[in-house]
Amino acid sequence: MVLRLFCLRSLAPGKPQPLLHRAIIHGRQRPLRSSIELCRTFATNVSLHQNVFHAQMEDPSSAAILSSLKSSPSVPQTLTEKIVQRHSIGLPKDKFVRSGDYVTLSPYKCMTHDNSWPVATKFLSIGATEINDKKQIVMTLDHDVQNKSEKNLTKYRQIEEFAKSQGVVFYPAGRGIGHQIMVEEGYAWPGTLAVASDSHSNMYGGVGCLGTPVVRTDAASIWATSKTWWQIPPICKVTFTGTLPEGVTGKDVIVALCGLFSHDQVLNHAIEFAGSEASMKSLAVDDRLAIANMTTEWGALTGLFPIDETLQRWLRYKATEAAMCNESPGDKNKSPFDHQRLDDLFANQLTADRGAKYAKYLHLNLSTLSPYVSGPNSVKVATPLQDLAARNIKIDKAYLVSCTNSRASDLAAAAKVFKDAAGSNSGRIPKIADGVNFYIAAASAPEQAAAEMSGDWQALLEAGAQPLPAGCGPCIGLGTGLLEPGEVGISASNRNFKGRMGSTDAKAYLASPEVVAASALYGKIAGPGRYQQPAGWSGVVRGEGEGLMEEGRKITREEALDQVIATREEAFEKVIAQLDSMVEEAEKDIVGPDNATRDGDHLTEVLPGFPERVEGELVFCDADNINTDGIYPGKYTYQDDVTTDKMAEVCMSNYDTTFATTAREGDILVAGFNFGCGSSREQAATAILAKKIPLVIAGSFGNIFSRNSINNALMGVEVPKLVERLRETFSGLKTEASQMDITEPSHNSQSLDSPPPAPANTPAQEKLLTRRTGWKLVWDVRRSKVHVQEGENGPEWSQRVGELPPNVQEIIASGGLEKWVKRQIEHST
Repeated sequence: MVLRLFCLRSLAPGKPQPLLHRAIIHGRQRPLRSSIELCRTFATNVSLHQNVFHAQMEDPSSAAILSSLKSSPSVPQTLTEKIVQRHSIGLPKDKFVRSGDYVTLSPYKCMTHDNSWPVATKFLSIGATEINDKKQIVMTLDHDVQNKSEKNLTKYRQIEEFAKSQGVVFYPAGRGIGHQIMVEEGYAWPGTLAVASDSHSNMYGGVGCLGTPVVRTDAASIWATSKTWWQIPPICKVTFTGTLPEGVTGKDVIVALCGLFSHDQVLNHAIEFAGSEASMKSLAVDDRLAIANMTTEWGALTGLFPIDETLQRWLRYKATEAAMCNESPGDKNKSPFDHQRLDDLFANQLTADRGAKYAKYLHLNLSTLSPYVSGPNSVKVATPLQDLAARNIKIDKAYLVSCTNSRASDLAAAAKVFKDAAGSNSGRIPKIADGVNFYIAAASAPEQAAAEMSGDWQALLEAGAQPLPAGCGPCIGLGTGLLEPGEVGISASNRNFKGRMGSTDAKAYLASPEVVAASALYGKIAGPGRYQQPAGWSGVVRGEGEGLMEEGRKITREEALDQVIATREEAFEKVIAQLDSMVEEAEKDIVGPDNATRDGDHLTEVLPGFPERVEGELVFCDADNINTDGIYPGKYTYQDDVTTDKMAEVCMSNYDTTFATTAREGDILVAGFNFGCGSSREQAATAILAKKIPLVIAGSFGNIFSRNSINNALMGVEVPKLVERLRETFSGLKTEASQMDITEPSHNSQSLDSPPPAPANTPAQEKLLTRRTGWKLVWDVRRSKVHVQEGENGPEWSQRVGELPPNVQEIIASGGLEKWVKRQIEHST
């Protein structure tokens, strides 16, 4: 049993005051069990609250603090929690949502793209016929827009016809990337929550909208019911200090964050960005969109910026621009960017409360940043541009594409590289280097039109860039210009996983638009030379904490209050932990050790027909951060007629081409940490099932993969000890992250978006990407334990694991969420 007493003592010196308490069991308020009635001797009534604070209000030294506490909400909330609170339904009266809570959400908007037809088939298969809230849904076509095959065009026609028949908003191929449309058309509205069936929904946080991905099955559920479920993640506050130097961009910020905090510090977290007024002013909205977009690659589920002065100016500009279009009153297509609506938003805008609690704090001094480059083939390897430029790394292809960095401002930054170089070329725009192909695609048609109006688009074409339609294209590994074996590419996109942009034998780097343009111009990784390192620079200042207490800095009254609250809460947590231990011991004394809660006593209810035990031989994929591109290649993601046999054949092929012949039916797949990070494709789970592997074990899972697994009836268990034992036995490598300097991995063998390699040692055996171990595992579902036999004559051991509750069993036993929802609809009718 988990039980806590929340206690509040008077802050006054002198005689002690009684304790005000309430009991929290499993996160909900409940009466105390009779077995611990002894705790009632501390009880008092709520009216004592005023008595506790009465004397303090007369003390000038504490009156200001206590007045603030009295006027604050009873539960201080982060900005993330406040937005979730607005969109949660069915909450008990006076319930304040917190990190860790499971909530039922009704998102403000839900966007689907090329996967709209698979979502539609799921929607229809569960018995639904009409979208519940037509204003909630946005459909776009953006991923495979270069594909003119009859098969793809038929799918696009089906999506458009379905959208029109349902009366929902639809944007055809060529109009732009869905995430950019969500922002520029105001669907991603500040202070709201929006979802999309795509992993880069985080981008909406750049305009103060809490964006997070859902999977296709979830999208079908939202179409049918307007609702979905979510567990509020732990929330990390990232504080910026300093200001961006000239020549450093938002892309450099997020590339640096991915590389400097590369040990899963924000894995499966929600991020809130904050900083001083000067720091935040140095980050334009387009910079924020790039940063929020790539929080996905950093491992986070959201990346949220505040609704501050910078965003307000951008919104006012959009509203003025819309007003100048002379829209007629009552126009159903009227822009959401309206000054009256903005007045209401700013008058009632959400901000994080003082005293709001975060799971962790990180900080980065923007003034100490320089241009950064990510890769090769990993966002967790980030190197200052000047270091890579010195290595003379030749490139074959350059890309200015994707929802991350192909807005008009990005195209202008790239064009400026060539325009500046024209000064030393008799005023003529110079051509890109021989042997280099440079591809450009705007994030949307309006962004391209803006670039054309300014002359930037024409400058890039004059330099030799090859235009592509507004869409995802090479970023997702579709269409023209993919990397061939042995080639090196540099891109302004968001993801450089091995094989994502073409061949698994190619190398891909990520950088800002101006660095991509300069690299195309010079034929090697290079910059435009705008950045000048400050005198006395000694490195990037970053770390844990808020980074605000530099020597000599004066803090505000509000910051002092926050510190007092944080200190108080930390002290309370220590008291609570001590009381937890005391209550546990008291239970043993009162009810006897045989009846007290113990590890082995709890049995999980197993539903009829659900297996009580799952067992098999372990096949080990020895890598961390195996992403969904590695599990299921992107080129198959939008082919809706891939057979089960084909899915089984290509399963894990981008990770290891030998997996298909090494793994067998009935095996249990074991992988390292953060398995299934990356995109939201459901086939990452269904391909493993197609291989007839019923269970995946990992040190930890990417959140989106965990959700997909449950929704598609693939079982998963986290057992970090098993990963450690396998590595000790077969690779001789520790699982702790290396503190060595990051260097390019030898032969590119670690290019799986994995952390830097561990210190060199002598492996116990040759490391294989996929290995049959000869070990056997039994998962006892009822007892929530795994039993491991380490080879025929090896040691045996057992360990408790997370419980698989009956409600999850029911979804898996039904064959996944889609079939479960269908059964619910059939039962209700």
